[in-house]
Amino acid sequence: MSILFTVFTILLFFSFELGYFKLAEYYNIVDKPNERSSHSEITIRGGGVIYLFAILLALIMHSEFWMPILGLFIIGIISFVDDRVTLSGKIRIIFHLAAVTLLFLFLEIFQISSWWISIILYILVIGVINAYNFMDGINGITGAYSIVVLGGLQYVNYEIINFIHADLIWLPILATLVFLFFNFRNRAKCFAGDVGSVTIAFWIIFLLLKLILLTQNFAYVLFLAVYGIDTVLTIIHRLKLKQNIFDAHRLHFYQILANEQKWPHLIVSAVYAMLQLGIIVVVVYVKWSFTSVFFITTVPLVLIYCLIKPRIIVVTEM
Repeated sequence: MSILFTVFTILLFFSFELGYFKLAEYYNIVDKPNERSSHSEITIRGGGVIYLFAILLALIMHSEFWMPILGLFIIGIISFVDDRVTLSGKIRIIFHLAAVTLLFLFLEIFQISSWWISIILYILVIGVINAYNFMDGINGITGAYSIVVLGGLQYVNYEIINFIHADLIWLPILATLVFLFFNFRNRAKCFAGDVGSVTIAFWIIFLLLKLILLTQNFAYVLFLAVYGIDTVLTIIHRLKLKQNIFDAHRLHFYQILANEQKWPHLIVSAVYAMLQLGIIVVVVYVKWSFTSVFFITTVPLVLIYCLIKPRIIVVTEM
């Protein structure tokens, strides 16, 4: 992607985002604070719709990827509708399954794995998409985290193994940078909404699966380690509390830091992004076995979560 085309694309993304803001204000597509929110002002919802525009550009530039791109459209559009009218889980899962099926067909998952492995992959992929969505709760966290993951993937693409056309990574990077311009603020102009967090999650999963299938290096799953650990341990915590894990809550570690400990949102978002960047550096440069890399990257995070979070909650409740 040339510098001139990059600048042109960024300007297009800014124009699209600003145009969406006018529509959102007119049709009242906003987030209103409630008891589970991490914000206190009415804010435009669905700023992540910019990814739909990035998907359209990807289709125009690289039509050979039409199957995963169509999957992105399906999951992005149904998420945008859900932002507006709140669909039932059954309707969402149908569209998620359709999108993931297109992705699996493109990657030839069904040809290289047995039916039961395919079912496990369906559960894992849809689970990761929803986990990524649940982690989108404070200013800057989804954008900053996604930039780090996409940047790591692009580094691998250029310096280690060329697993996909670079445009398919540059486009979501540029869209995320434009989104962050409006979201990485103390008073955000917009939130990603499901259309943002779900769509970028699907895009990242597509890239990761393509990379893992080509290299057979499962250490690349650690590109999502920070989100994964917070999600899994929070689910375990909520199960211990006998809570419905599908209900909205404020028990993620980042939510405790931002809401109860009053850490600035942007600091928390930056910490999560930097932790993930550190893990990506380890995955890329430390040539150990997957098991060794897994333990040296995840065990410290698990210890931080298990040792610090209970103390924070106790202090908060005193």
